[in-house]
Amino acid sequence: MWQPATERLQHFQTMLKTKLNVLTLRKEPLPTVIFHEPEAIELCTTTPLMKTRAHTGCKVTYLGKVSTTGMQFLSGCTEKPVIELWKKHTLAREDIYPANALLEIRPFQVWLHHLDLKGEATVHMDTFQVARIAYCTADHNISPNIFAWVYREINDDLSYQMDCHAVECESKLEAKKLAHAMMEAFKKTFHSMKSDGRIHRNSSSEEVSHGFESDDG
Repeated sequence: MWQPATERLQHFQTMLKTKLNVLTLRKEPLPTVIFHEPEAIELCTTTPLMKTRAHTGCKVTYLGKVSTTGMQFLSGCTEKPVIELWKKHTLAREDIYPANALLEIRPFQVWLHHLDLKGEATVHMDTFQVARIAYCTADHNISPNIFAWVYREINDDLSYQMDCHAVECESKLEAKKLAHAMMEAFKKTFHSMKSDGRIHRNSSSEEVSHGFESDDG
C-alpha cells in the first residue's frame, strides 16, 4: 500500500522510538555510544578522545646512575656513587637546575617520568621493579635532599649489574618521604610474593628489608 513520504517518515520515526525504548529497558550493558544528540556530536568534535593522565608523585632532579660493586648493601654503601653523580651534576649545571623528572613509587613498580622543558611528563618513562631494588636511603652526607636506590639491572644476555640511581628532592623532608614510600612499597611486594610462593614462607619482611632504611633521624 502506497503511503506519502511524510507518513512513511512518521512511521519510521515511531518504529525507531519503539526500538530505542526496548534497548533502554534491556538489562545487558549497552555499547558505549548508540545514538548521539546533536549537542553531543558537536562536543565530540572539540573534545580530545584521550585525556592526559595526571601523574602523582614527587618532582625531582634525576642525577643519573652509576654501576656499583658488591653484594652486601649496608648503611653508607650509596655514599660513594652519590658523590660521583653529584659532582657530575654540579659541573654540568650553570645555575639552579629545575626538576626534570617525576618519581612515582607504587606497590610493585617505581616509575620515573621524564619531564620536558615545560615541566610536563613526556612519554619517556623508566620502570623499576620493586623486587629488584636491593637498597635505598635518603641519608647522604653530601646533601640531605638526595634519595638513592640500588637496582639490579638485567642485561640482554641474562647477566645482571647493580646500578645506583639518585635523585635530588626539593627538601630533606621530601627525600625522607620517598624512603618511607619505598619501604611501604617493598612490604606490599614482599607479602604478595610470599603469598604466591615465590619467597620462602619462613622469611620475614624484616629480614629481607634490611637494605631499606627508614631514615627517621
